[in-house]
Amino acid sequence: KPELYWIDYLASCAPVPYAAHGYAQYYCLSILDKHHHSDISFEQGMKILRMCTDELKRRLPVDFKGVLVKVVDKNGIREEPYVDEKPVYAP
Repeated sequence: KPELYWIDYLASCAPVPYAAHGYAQYYCLSILDKHHHSDISFEQGMKILRMCTDELKRRLPVDFKGVLVKVVDKNGIREEPYVDEKPVYAP
């Protein structure tokens, strides 16, 4: 069964339902806290990912280059195409 762990710089290890790393965590974890649930579908997960990338495009203080999406499921690991060319405007 696939599992996800958070490992910090001191090698502390904890199981987590979702994760974000680097500067992205400051913008994405609140979105994941609000919208993630245990029986999420693939389509719902991609919708949440879109919300996260839109937020990063709006607020990240460095040039956002996009994401590489890899899906882990019962069939193994695969790369998922993710086109993210739509401009996002800050209100």
